Amino acid sequence: MSRIGKLPVAIPNGATVTVTPDNVVTVKGPKGQLVRAMSKDVNIALEDNHVVVTRDSDVKNVRALHGLTRALINNMVIGVTEGYAKTLELVGVGYRAQLQGKKLVMNLGYSHPVEIEPAEGVVFETPAATKVIVRGIDKELVGAVAADIRTWRKPEPYKGKGIKYENEVIRRKEGKTGKK
Repeated sequence: MSRIGKLPVAIPNGATVTVTPDNVVTVKGPKGQLVRAMSKDVNIALEDNHVVVTRDSDVKNVRALHGLTRALINNMVIGVTEGYAKTLELVGVGYRAQLQGKKLVMNLGYSHPVEIEPAEGVVFETPAATKVIVRGIDKELVGAVAADIRTWRKPEPYKGKGIKYENEVIRRKEGKTGKK
């Protein structure tokens, strides 16, 4: 049995989960609503304030979907109750970010500023000129938007300049050695 898949997902107060017969899961909470169609190979049931995911067969594909389905439902429940955030840091001389309305505008050493429109359900925050926080209720979308921002200037290994995640460790290289 899947170690993750067999764990029940607790539904906190203020959140409601509904499952249709064709495995479309809807989670509503104080921060919003998420809807996702799950695979029909797993069974999703509501049992006294918990969501339980079970499977009928031991086919490799279905075993993989068991844990995945449970994790996706858990992420939906956490998203509508607490929300998700990814923090990015801009490292480099002159690298800075600011908000213009809802749009994120960054100076990253290019000849032009980089402007990024937020996706539906994502909000940008800039508590400091070199810090960007991406917030939202959909974990997958928050991670994708943060990764998209990071691709504009990936951290380089010599000086560490670029856009990095808050807790990311950049492996540093030594660089050239001079002639003797």
